[in-house]
Amino acid sequence: MRGKGIKRVLMGMLAALLLFFLLGLDTRLVVRRYMVKADGLTEPVRIVLLTDFHCCDYGEEQEKLLSAVWAQNPDLVLLGGDWIDDDFGHRPPERGYDVARSLAEKYPTYYVSGNHEVWSGYAEEIKRELIACGVDVLEGESVELTLNGQRICLSGVDDPSIGEEVWEEQMARVQAAGEGYRLLLTHRPERVESYRGFDLILAGHAHGGQWRIPGLLNGLLAPDQGWFPAYAGGYYELEEGIMVVSRGLARETTRVPRFYNRPEIVVIDLVLAD
Repeated sequence: MRGKGIKRVLMGMLAALLLFFLLGLDTRLVVRRYMVKADGLTEPVRIVLLTDFHCCDYGEEQEKLLSAVWAQNPDLVLLGGDWIDDDFGHRPPERGYDVARSLAEKYPTYYVSGNHEVWSGYAEEIKRELIACGVDVLEGESVELTLNGQRICLSGVDDPSIGEEVWEEQMARVQAAGEGYRLLLTHRPERVESYRGFDLILAGHAHGGQWRIPGLLNGLLAPDQGWFPAYAGGYYELEEGIMVVSRGLARETTRVPRFYNRPEIVVIDLVLAD
């Protein structure tokens, strides 16, 4: 009897372990929400942040992704780099253009480049295509937006892989621009020391650290951050301002499967400060 009891315990443990791994491999799209208190705002503003799409497949005509965005009813959509993958053969850029066009038809939509667009060798062509889709491209520029009657200064910079000197020049321009609530769209989260002076920084690139264990490990490995990245994904209070890092939308394009790290649409609600 004792042997049978031990066997049942071992079988139960094995089943629990198998269930743990199967749940961890879930790549269904999830909506992640953050609430950010914003000084000077009198009405709420909703932002949808989409990063690291890499031209993945979200169903026929990307319906799963688009319908999830429609349901959020955002005031502003931001595309935070690696929207187009550098492997055009396996992941055609038309997927990214079609989604961008659908977004821009409904909402103000802005884009900054990621490293994969630069690596493709067609970063400028990609920008022209996105502009043709109705998307506004930011390359070290700042724009004054009025959303729900609220004045917001949105700045955006290219990925540093475009060249460090160019990136530094772009950062210098956006640091010196704008009044009111200041928002920075950038692909890279790890360069926080350069992002001083902004109220809210939105980034991607880290892919959530690829492997996560909820409550124990927020990310195992991220590009340009290495093992146990400090900014794998989530909400971060910096010395100056808040940073929200998206875990991104890439799934079948990743070299290793995501683990407890579902692809995500990030929703940021700017609300009245106390």
